[in-house]
Amino acid sequence: MDLYSPNISRIIDDWIEEDIGKGDLTSSAITKKIGKAHWIAKEEGIFCGVGIIKEILKKIDEKIECNFFINDGEKFLKDQKLLELNGPSRSLLASERISLNISMHLSGISTYTKNIVDVLKGTNINLADTRKTTPGLRIFEKYAFKCGGGINHRMGLYDAAMIKENHIAWTDNLKNAVEKIRLNTPFTTHIIIEAEDMKQAKDAVLAGADSILLDEFNPELLKKSIKELRELSTNNSNRTIRNDLIIEVSGINPINISNYLIDGIDLISTSSSITKSNWIDFSMRYIN
Repeated sequence: MDLYSPNISRIIDDWIEEDIGKGDLTSSAITKKIGKAHWIAKEEGIFCGVGIIKEILKKIDEKIECNFFINDGEKFLKDQKLLELNGPSRSLLASERISLNISMHLSGISTYTKNIVDVLKGTNINLADTRKTTPGLRIFEKYAFKCGGGINHRMGLYDAAMIKENHIAWTDNLKNAVEKIRLNTPFTTHIIIEAEDMKQAKDAVLAGADSILLDEFNPELLKKSIKELRELSTNNSNRTIRNDLIIEVSGINPINISNYLIDGIDLISTSSSITKSNWIDFSMRYIN
């Protein structure tokens, strides 16, 4: 994640404008010019937000000094001190809620992701995210997912072509659909086709998909299907000169993910890290 990109800079500016607006009405009550504070974790988890917090603080007041005792992706324990702040008291107060909110949210995503990734240890299966993200926060939430040990799926509609259920319903022929995408996009375009049953999966492979997404397949069906689909892909003349077929599985309740540690699955994709995770509770405490 490039914190210096104009897009990210604008988003952070929006956060500051949303909370501070024309100024903190309580700031006139503050008489102490310089303050010191630290963040304490009120529960354990995986941290995310070092660079983002630094950028928020810099934008609010370059005089704020920040010393972190943790890096993104590292585990912290309950009551652990995460960082220390020193600078103009009014600026510390103005930055408190914005920086805490985004870091608690992102650390929640990283923590939830790490718990699932730990279940996949010892396999060749990667955990991938989805496009089911909070509008305006996608790049941050996907970064948090990576900090938890997952990998990023496509960032948007522009960096991979995915033919999903509704596309299939409105497409006359899968093979023609793949050919049209190949014709109208760069040769680097990766084409993924979603399948809800074995027939659709075979059709997707024969159409020349680079990846197939097997949605809501039960473990027994997956065990029977994966070898057949890979053999079909190897012998398929419609595939361009590319790497082996990538097999992705989705529609799994994270509680049941241990049932899907099946040889031949490359990816398990989930939106749950972002849609179901809870914020991790941090507290900013002032030091006299």
